[in-house]
Amino acid sequence: MKFRPLHDRVVVRRIDEDTKTAGGIIIPDTAKEKPVQGEVIAVGPGARDESGKLVALEVKKGDRVLFGKWSGTEVKINGEDVLIMKESDILGIIEGKVSVKAAA
Repeated sequence: MKFRPLHDRVVVRRIDEDTKTAGGIIIPDTAKEKPVQGEVIAVGPGARDESGKLVALEVKKGDRVLFGKWSGTEVKINGEDVLIMKESDILGIIEGKVSVKAAA
C-alpha cells in the first residue's frame, strides 16, 4: 500500500535514541521515553492561504526533525509504526550529524 498525505500533513518515522547513557548504564524499555525526533518519509503538497494559493511545506522527505512528545497521530502503514502530523507540529529540522542528547 502506498500512502500520500494530504494538505500540510507529514508522515514521520520515529528515530529511537540510545539505549545507553553516556556513563554506560543501559536504560530498560520500561524507563524509556518516546523519541521526539524522526525522519520525514512523506509530505503533502502544502496548505492553501486565504487567497487559495498553494503554500509549499518547509520540510521534505529525508529531513530529520524534532517534534513534541505528544504530537501527531500514531498509525501503522505497511506494518511500520509512523506518525502523521501537521507541519506546524514540527519544532524544527536537525541539520548536520548532531544528536539531540549532545546538543542538550
